[in-house]
Amino acid sequence: MSDFYQLLGVAKDASDDELKKAYRKAAMQYHPDRNKEPGAEEKFKEIAEAYDVLRDPQKRAAYDRYGKAGVGGAAGGGGAGAYGFHHMDLNEALRVFMDQFGVGLGGFESVFGEAAGGGRGGAERGPDVKVRVELTLDEVTAGVKRTLKLRTLATCEGCAGTGARKGSRPERCSTCAGQGQVRRAARSVFGQFVSVSPCPACGGTGEIVKNPCADCKGDGRVKAERKVTVDIPPGVSSNNYLTLRGQGAAGPRGGPPGDLIVVIDVQADERFERAGDDLVHQLPVSFSQAALGAEMTVPSPHGEQKLDLPPGTQSGTVFRLRGRGLPRLGGNGYGDLLIRAHVWTPEKLSSEQRRLLEELAGHEQDGPAKESGFWARLKEALGA
Repeated sequence: MSDFYQLLGVAKDASDDELKKAYRKAAMQYHPDRNKEPGAEEKFKEIAEAYDVLRDPQKRAAYDRYGKAGVGGAAGGGGAGAYGFHHMDLNEALRVFMDQFGVGLGGFESVFGEAAGGGRGGAERGPDVKVRVELTLDEVTAGVKRTLKLRTLATCEGCAGTGARKGSRPERCSTCAGQGQVRRAARSVFGQFVSVSPCPACGGTGEIVKNPCADCKGDGRVKAERKVTVDIPPGVSSNNYLTLRGQGAAGPRGGPPGDLIVVIDVQADERFERAGDDLVHQLPVSFSQAALGAEMTVPSPHGEQKLDLPPGTQSGTVFRLRGRGLPRLGGNGYGDLLIRAHVWTPEKLSSEQRRLLEELAGHEQDGPAKESGFWARLKEALGA
C-alpha cells in the first residue's frame, strides 16, 4: 500500500482542515458511483483507509513513528492493529465518506443523485462495546491471546433480526415511504435550507413491524453471551486499544453490528519502572560489591541477566543492557534494560562488621587501602 500522505496528496505536517479537504477531493474523484474505471473502487477504499488513520491523533502518531506497522499487524479481529487499522471493505469506506459529506442537506442524493440504495436511511448500526484487559509486563513482552466473554445484544434467532413474528414481514413505512428519512425545507434570508433527519415513525429503517417477534419484542435483538478471541501484539502500553470491527452489539432489526474496543491496562511490576520501550531496574549493592566489583544477576522480561559490576562503582551509576527491554510495537526491535546501582548502607552492624569498618576508617586517613587481604576479609564479613 502507498504512503498514506501520498495517497491524499498532503505533506506530513498537514493540518486537520488540509487533510479533510484533500480527502473530500480524492473521494469525489474515485467514488465508485462516479468513476467506473477499473481500480477506482480499490483506490476509493485506500483513500478512506488513509484518511481514517490520519484524522485520528493517536493513530496518526503511531503511523508517523512506525509506519503501517504501528496501526496494523498481528492484532485480533482479522488483522486489526494496536490502533484498530485494517483493510476496509466498501461499506466501511462509504461510512467514512458519509462522515464527511453527511446525510444532511441531501446526503448522497445531493452529490450523485439516486445512488447508494436510493437514499434510504438504512438500518441503525449497533453500539460499540468497550472492555478493559489487564496484562502483566511478561505478557506485554511476549504478546498474548485472550478469550473475552461478552454479554451483549445479539441478533434474534427467532426472527433472524427482522423483529417480525415468524410468518410475517415488516411493512414499508408510510411516513417516509420506505426512505428512512424525512425532509423539511425552510426559507431564510440566506435562501432555502433542507434538513434531513431519521424518520420518527420507523427510526430510520424505512419499515414498520406490526406483528413483533415474541422473543425480541420487535427489536430484532436479544441479550446473549458469546466469546471473542483477541490477539494482543507485543509492546502495547496502558490505554492503547484494539478495535475489532463488527464484534460489538448487533444493530436493531438487522442493522450492522458495532465494534468491540479492547482497552489495554498494563499492571505495575515491582521489578521495573517503564519508560516507553525501556525498563529501569533499581539494583541495591553493598559497599564491598561497589568497591571490589562483583558479578550480579538482574531480572529482565527475557529471564535473568548477568551484570559485571566494575570495581569502584559509584552510587547512581546506570548500566545499559541493550535489547533487554520491551519489544517495540510493530516488531521493530527492543528497548533497553537500564540498571541503576544504589550502594546499600546497613542499618545495624555486627561487632565484627563494626571492627572491620573501624579498621577501614583508619586506613582511609592515609588514603585508599591497597591490601587485597583486608578487602577480602571485609567482603566476607559483610556477606557479599
